[in-house]
Amino acid sequence: MEINFIALLVAAIMTLVVGFIWYHPKVFGTVWMRESNLTEEVLRTGNMLKIFGLTYVFSLMITIVLMALTIHQSGAVGMVGGPPLIASAKPSFAAFMADYGTAYRTFKHGALHGFISGLFFAFPVVGINSLFERKSWKYILIHAGFWIVTLTLMGGIVCAFA
Repeated sequence: MEINFIALLVAAIMTLVVGFIWYHPKVFGTVWMRESNLTEEVLRTGNMLKIFGLTYVFSLMITIVLMALTIHQSGAVGMVGGPPLIASAKPSFAAFMADYGTAYRTFKHGALHGFISGLFFAFPVVGINSLFERKSWKYILIHAGFWIVTLTLMGGIVCAFA
């Protein structure tokens, strides 16, 4: 099972693409700024190269986790010791990969796992942090919604193309 690094690079861009739309003033940007106690003037003072650059690096880290969550064949490869040991794996591994090597490798399947990851992992993490920060439910739902949509798209791309 070869990894398509271009697919991972594309999937990682989704945080920026969805964020550009999601946090646009005509979508949720105005409400998000109000709920975050931010102004356009404050937002302009940020180092955008650092913000976008680190966002992309963190997004690449997320794609690695999504590979394990969406591509079930990764578990079979891991059981034989990873790619270096595939050639020396038992015949049962080759038979398994012949039967199931491309099973559930679709955008739809990855999107499902991405959605589940967003709903049952990202949403609670955002919720916990936000509750301790005394943020509103609007704030929580805006951020959690962003992560649910983003992880759904990232999961689909990773599963179908990585």
